[in-house]
Amino acid sequence: MEKNLAIFENYKIRRIFDEKTETWYFSVIDIIQILVEQPNFQAARNYWKVLKNRLNKEGSESVTNCNRLKIEAADGKKYLTDVASAETLLRLIQSVPSPKAEPIKLWLAKVGHERIKDMADPSLSIDRAREYWREKGRSEKWIQQRMMGQETRNKLTDYWKEHGVEKNDEFAILTNIIHKEWSGISVKEHKSMKGIKTQNLRDHMNEAELIFTALAELSTRQIAASVDATGMEENKEAGKSGGAIAKKARLELEHKTGKKVVSGENFLPPTRDQLKSAPKSKSKNKKKK
Repeated sequence: MEKNLAIFENYKIRRIFDEKTETWYFSVIDIIQILVEQPNFQAARNYWKVLKNRLNKEGSESVTNCNRLKIEAADGKKYLTDVASAETLLRLIQSVPSPKAEPIKLWLAKVGHERIKDMADPSLSIDRAREYWREKGRSEKWIQQRMMGQETRNKLTDYWKEHGVEKNDEFAILTNIIHKEWSGISVKEHKSMKGIKTQNLRDHMNEAELIFTALAELSTRQIAASVDATGMEENKEAGKSGGAIAKKARLELEHKTGKKVVSGENFLPPTRDQLKSAPKSKSKNKKKK
């Protein structure tokens, strides 16, 4: 059950991953216990019941957005429990007067302020992204490739918006078609190979994967533009053609180098098990004479 727990200080927060939406849902009562510093589960449950009724009367969408899913309890059995996504939880936290909530509220205010500045000057968000990747240990070469790939991606989605493709789920379908065509696997399968769930796949791609993704999307946009592709069906065909161009280049590179482009390589921090199994340095194992 460890994978279904998130640890906050000494508290354990139960959670469940929805494969369809690729979203983590967290137990609301577990969060409430932390915020009101109430170790008694039943008392926290009553607090949530009162808060939920109040928010319902106020017409808050936060309660409406909470789902009920079966999550394992302390006795090992699964019960229907109120759960919410991270976004919904952040909104609920705003309604709970608690010192524990203050750091999160301050963070939300900071994020909102930064978002307003980004809208006034988009270059700020680009600089922030670069700094974030540097802090995560990405090389300048990787960062440059990631930024170029994002620009290519933005031009493609702009084209789609202007040619009858508007919904996010339609973007996801077309993206998956392009990705599967050039790489041989779906976006979901690629994320699974890298051991990631909610993280952005592109943030965990190696240099070659970024380049071939960009080539596939660049080719897709130019092919779509050449025939003025409009709507889902015509853009699906353009996506297959664009992905096929990158696939041909990938296969040729793999043939020449004998190395697969698509890999499970990622930028995740090592797990506890990996750290435990890692060989110790000789200097530490060396006995004193």
